[in-house]
Amino acid sequence: MTAQPPEPGVYISPTQTYTEVQRLVRTVDQINGKIDRILEDNREIKGDVSDHETRLRALELGETERQKRETMRIDELETRRWPFPALGAVAALVGAAGGVAGFFLR
Repeated sequence: MTAQPPEPGVYISPTQTYTEVQRLVRTVDQINGKIDRILEDNREIKGDVSDHETRLRALELGETERQKRETMRIDELETRRWPFPALGAVAALVGAAGGVAGFFLR
């Protein structure tokens, strides 16, 4: 048997193939590492968005502690304020009645 020359074209030795496969494995490992970091960042972002949504809903519904305290404070002021206009109205009526009585008693 005589040695036949390789077929025409490009010849890639098994050593070159092995080296290229090893390079591709390293590249895929790097890509996997980057994807893992992106997925972790995505989980954190989802958590932040969820927390943000929860806080926004509480603000929209007036359910935050600060809003509850403010509502209670306003309610207290309202209950304290209402007697004063009523007393003022009574005083005005008494004054008007006194003026009318004084007009007729002259």
